[in-house]
Amino acid sequence: MGRTPAGDRRQSQKRKSEGVGTTTTIQSLDQDILCMIFALLDFFDLVRCSAVCKFWNTIVSKSKLLQVFYSKQQRDSMNFLNNSTCSERSLKRYLEEQAMEHNRLCLQEGQIDINQWKGHSVGVNQCRMKMGLVLTGVGDKIMRLWSLESYKCVEEHSVPDMIPVVDFDFDESKIVGLVGTRICIWRRNGQRSIFPSSEGTFVKGLCMRYYDPEAVVGCEDGTARVFDMYSKKCSRIIRMHAGPVKCLSMSDDQLILSGSTLGSITVSGILSDQRVATLRSTDSTGIRSLCHHASSHLVFAGSTAGYTSCWDLRTMRSVWETRVSPNVVYSLQHLRNDASTLVVGGIDGVLRILDQNTGKVLSSCVVGGNMLSSSQNTNGGPEGRKGRRVSEDIRIDTIPRTARPPITCLAVGMKKVVTTHNSRYIRLWKFNN
Repeated sequence: MGRTPAGDRRQSQKRKSEGVGTTTTIQSLDQDILCMIFALLDFFDLVRCSAVCKFWNTIVSKSKLLQVFYSKQQRDSMNFLNNSTCSERSLKRYLEEQAMEHNRLCLQEGQIDINQWKGHSVGVNQCRMKMGLVLTGVGDKIMRLWSLESYKCVEEHSVPDMIPVVDFDFDESKIVGLVGTRICIWRRNGQRSIFPSSEGTFVKGLCMRYYDPEAVVGCEDGTARVFDMYSKKCSRIIRMHAGPVKCLSMSDDQLILSGSTLGSITVSGILSDQRVATLRSTDSTGIRSLCHHASSHLVFAGSTAGYTSCWDLRTMRSVWETRVSPNVVYSLQHLRNDASTLVVGGIDGVLRILDQNTGKVLSSCVVGGNMLSSSQNTNGGPEGRKGRRVSEDIRIDTIPRTARPPITCLAVGMKKVVTTHNSRYIRLWKFNN
């Protein structure tokens, strides 16, 4: 049966909301005209253009505009241009360093714009961000995948049998979720599968981390259970703590890091199930959040007493410890390649930017100003506010609760942070020059 005109319109609208067709429009521009335009841009605008799509990236790269900028910086143009292998490698490293420095400055000093939209019917308290998409859920038994360009829901996945979602993650092809005492996989094409009952059922799971092809579940009985996504089997059960495993992180070199309500972090091998080390801080309260930086080998933790701590996995020694909040640090994250800043959020509702190497609080941010009315928001998009920075010396209780709802989870991207607050709303913080 052929599609109806109404069906065609719906399909077209869906494609537009998902950004389909954008590449075709971009490629309709003449290459020579694009080169002339690009030649007028400064370095950072040129880098942004190169990230728009493969077509623009190819034009920028072949025109050697970025190489010329780099060679001017290095004051060695002839040597740079005569060694293409070295130039490509050096240019990539240089661009990454410049991008991370730009990101740091924006997080620390930039203007803050906050966009807020209603994402769920009841409170949402989990989010994950990748590839310009953010996955949100926990509360109304629905997980939604949002475009951060259009603020539109591009996918929606329901939880089987109205069982609560505990934790989740996603990649290009699937969503992996901890649902009650089971692992579920939602294919991005809409199909869903559940692990067999003999493999997928376990003691109450409290948290989950997914690193293809394995998902690790932290359980109430102090174990971490490793599941293979393709064989759908539990490959091993690792004893991590005497108490519940409250948070997890996984390293690129096959290590599992788990935080306990008893206040310690256990480092174990994912293949050998042998305990490698136990990390402890002077703060004896429970570990509530964890994240790991692959290139610097640093692990960061947030505690129920508001402390943020850092250890070096190469030496298993403490690097620094700072009390950043009067109460629980629910979430902390950093941009994957950023070795300078760490974003922290918790029950006091203040979004803090920390120096990864020292633990120093670089900036503290809250919501400021009045929300735009629907009449002011003429584009039909999310409501907007300005964020504001506050001094670390300020008494938290003097800041209205409306300006700092508890941050239950956060996800970090380039010059942006997504937060959830156990409310119906999702917030995107944009940090600009």
